[in-house]
Amino acid sequence: MLFENSEEKINKSASPLAERVRPQSIDDLIGQEHLVAKDAPIRRFIENGEIPSIIFWGPPGVGKTTLAQIISISAGYHFSKLSAVDSGVKDVREQISKAELLRKNGKKALLFIDEIHRFNKSQQDALLNAVEKGIITLLGATTENPSFEVIAPLLSRCQVYRLKPLDEEHLQSIVLNAISKDEELSKYQIEVLDWDFLFKISSGDARAVLNAIELSFKYARKSLDEKIQITRKILEKTLQQKTAYYDKSGDSHYDTISAFIKSLRGSDPDAALLWLSKMLDAGEDPRFIARRMVIFASEDIGNADPFALTLALSVFQAVELIGMPEAQINLAQGVSYLASCPKSNASYLGLLAAKDYVKKADSLIVPLHLRNAPTSLMKQEGYGKDYKYPHDFDYHFVKENYFPLNAKPTAFYFPGNFGKEDSFSKRLKAFWKERYEDLGK
Repeated sequence: MLFENSEEKINKSASPLAERVRPQSIDDLIGQEHLVAKDAPIRRFIENGEIPSIIFWGPPGVGKTTLAQIISISAGYHFSKLSAVDSGVKDVREQISKAELLRKNGKKALLFIDEIHRFNKSQQDALLNAVEKGIITLLGATTENPSFEVIAPLLSRCQVYRLKPLDEEHLQSIVLNAISKDEELSKYQIEVLDWDFLFKISSGDARAVLNAIELSFKYARKSLDEKIQITRKILEKTLQQKTAYYDKSGDSHYDTISAFIKSLRGSDPDAALLWLSKMLDAGEDPRFIARRMVIFASEDIGNADPFALTLALSVFQAVELIGMPEAQINLAQGVSYLASCPKSNASYLGLLAAKDYVKKADSLIVPLHLRNAPTSLMKQEGYGKDYKYPHDFDYHFVKENYFPLNAKPTAFYFPGNFGKEDSFSKRLKAFWKERYEDLGK
């Protein structure tokens, strides 16, 4: 067995549930299919018995340590483990010395370093030579972006694999597997009645979901003849954690995001932050929130503050890069900015008006002077003839017809009088005076 060969051999019956049901082989692992499915890289490395140095990057409880242990035993490597929190350069050098001795005896050494992002530069430097020469195969685990936390020379010698948060289907499988296979839990009839709350409090973390089940099991009155029902009430009592009602697949989900967007549109950052907090507390995917903010930046702010879109995109990128819980700080900055911006839906209304025009038009033929003329034949046909280049004129503008043949120039975009759009409005009305006057604008 995997753990009975480890230096950390313990009495499993006294171990936490998460430890007792930890997967023993790659086939037992739930989740991370992009790494362990057929022909995926980790499975292929194990099958070939050749493991490169790897850094696993992902949130807590998604299988980083488990994968390292499975790789070691499955590929026949000697497994050693260091925690970056309480290890120093001396510990690293001791592990390298052991690995050199193992190598002389024809054995391969794998060193797993948990929280490798906490190693300082000198500690990481101590690993370089051994990793480069293949004395040690390094498996590191980190919750932080290794590009920022691991020195470049060491990072270049490792393959970085990102582990994903476990989805609800994965978490449910993990719980059902524990209930049916754990030596203690399997004696009883255990039924989970509030999966949604369980998913919310675990946030994609297998260890958290198993800890919640174990605590609830210890709290419940037990009888071999009666079911142990794990309800929301029991989970809240044992974990001392409550959350506002929020069904991610039901009306509450859509009602809350609607209130959030309307608060942004209504320039109320306080209300918007409140709805943001409710969604995050309920376990909403922060990427979903960030995507809606990107849409909002163009739909409801537009050119009143063009930077709003840039900021919203930066927030979305930060959410992808950083992950929760720190990404909530990025979301809060974006929310407070978008809510405080001047608002305009002029560009969105302009798009709708132009689309309506296109649907009703019989044909939209491009005039010859607007056509490109890459060949001499096209030039002979008059393509591009008499086109006036705006940069050759004062204010980089010249009166020209850019509409289709036989189509009356029509105003679709009406900039507002706030923010950047105020200057747009004055400029466009000066350039296209007749167009706006014809429509009473």
